[in-house]
Amino acid sequence: MGLVQAVKGAVGGVLADQWKDFYTVPTGLPSTAALFAAVPRGTNAGRGSNTSGSSNIISNGSKIVVPEGYGLLLFQDGAITAFVAEPGGYEWRSDDLNSQSIFAGDGLVSTFIKQSWERFKFGGQPGSQQAAFFVSLKELPDNRFGTQSEIYWDDAFLNTQVGAVTRGSYTLKIVDPILFVKNFVPASYLQPGQVFDFTDMDNAAATQLFNEVVGSLAPAFSLYSNDPAKGNRITRLQQDSIGFAQSLSAAVEQAYQWQSDRGLAIVKTAIVSIEYDANTRELLKTVQRADALSGARGNSNLQASVAQGIQSAGENGGAAGLVGVGMASGMFGAGNLQQPTAPAAEDPVAKLKKAKEMLDLGLITQSDYDALKAKALGL
Repeated sequence: MGLVQAVKGAVGGVLADQWKDFYTVPTGLPSTAALFAAVPRGTNAGRGSNTSGSSNIISNGSKIVVPEGYGLLLFQDGAITAFVAEPGGYEWRSDDLNSQSIFAGDGLVSTFIKQSWERFKFGGQPGSQQAAFFVSLKELPDNRFGTQSEIYWDDAFLNTQVGAVTRGSYTLKIVDPILFVKNFVPASYLQPGQVFDFTDMDNAAATQLFNEVVGSLAPAFSLYSNDPAKGNRITRLQQDSIGFAQSLSAAVEQAYQWQSDRGLAIVKTAIVSIEYDANTRELLKTVQRADALSGARGNSNLQASVAQGIQSAGENGGAAGLVGVGMASGMFGAGNLQQPTAPAAEDPVAKLKKAKEMLDLGLITQSDYDALKAKALGL
């Protein structure tokens, strides 16, 4: 009885698999889908219907349409046999006995009798597996990264170690589809109906990539901020999505060999937020103050600060305060300011008050203040 069923299944399967199908992209795919099987269109406006064909056999003469932005990988018995990177319509042709079709001109005897015999030996099933998979060649968006605690790296510009909590996203691209499938995609995704999606949290392979990116953030920040050719600063990260993506991609490649082993590359990044630790925030304030007081802008700021000091001294400290400010402004390069005429009275308290104000404004250093204090007190 089993033999009868096997023969019946063999003949029925051969008849169904003569049908020439039309293969294309499945409907309802997410924009982040990276790899998925081509699916046959069994019906077209109510015309044509084949629901009995084998899911792992593609008949000769079947059409496969490759849309823009996708490549096509062909499989025979688990091995990649061809790759198509150009969009357009293609016709399936295979020397495999199970793919032969009378509708493709392969002959009646060879397609029916030989296939039936081969399938009889496999219990009515075809003794071969064929598949066509689409692989995305586009930038795949919405790949997230983030840290729950501070990461630290050495910053050459600030000349110290800095730290921050950060989060953002990056776009990923499959630059070598064959390497990607052979070395990274789990076998469970090389089945009809399965979709490999980097943003799927149930995808263990995608979770591994997330962990590797997080582990590469500190080296990436270091590469970016310590590049002497660019003079990059960490404050520019959020405005330079491509520049930081290159640093992140280089850090990932150095640690995990994404491109050379897996055929993957990071293209762009979008940093949503960077929250620096307390020490780094203080350092950044110092750098901003130094930037504001440098060059022509610094001279203008200095003159404005001294002028404000003269006004305050005139209001609060009288003539003695004006003399003290005049002495300090001449000492620090603001002698071109017009100084009011005042008696040469010595008021050490007013001098120290104005010197302290200039110290707080960052116009003089602590050592300068100490020297002025010693002189005013006669020490």
